[in-house]
Amino acid sequence: MASNWSVCGVCEYRHITKPSVVWCSECDEGLCEECKDHHSISKGSRSHDTVTITEHQKLPNELLQLARSCDKYNEKYVLFCKKHDCPCCKKCVVESHMECKELTDIDDVTRNIKSSNAFADIEQTLSEIAENIIRLRIHRDDNLASIGKKSKKIEGEVLETRARINLYLDKLQDTVLKELTENERKRRK
Repeated sequence: MASNWSVCGVCEYRHITKPSVVWCSECDEGLCEECKDHHSISKGSRSHDTVTITEHQKLPNELLQLARSCDKYNEKYVLFCKKHDCPCCKKCVVESHMECKELTDIDDVTRNIKSSNAFADIEQTLSEIAENIIRLRIHRDDNLASIGKKSKKIEGEVLETRARINLYLDKLQDTVLKELTENERKRRK
């Protein structure tokens, strides 16, 4: 992966420093306005998809660090093997994937990735999920606080009811003891 996306790769090679305005993932370099125009009409690169540097900067680092060429043969990936779930260069196909039936052109697999629209959708979805999680946490905290208040209220009511029951039992005890004492006194007479 090219290390400097902010400077035009073609101009830098010519020892000229110009800021890049688009990124070509096929060429793995940034392009200034002038080089972008040449890149879009040149036979070798006119089919390449480019994204603005702003969109390129929004892509996750994990995606930007993905290898574009085979580590074993140092050739560009051209196919994707669905059976083994891996990208393949021409030599890998001959060596390890001749029997595989589900080989797909890597450009077909990565077409949506290059435009970053799919990532914008995923980013939007993840943002909405994060907001929902925050909302759920707030509701959970509110519910816990409400449960705590209700628990205290119920505890207070239980204590109050117990006090009334105790008071009633004390009165009942006093009444029974008075009657018992009165009956005992009467019997002694």
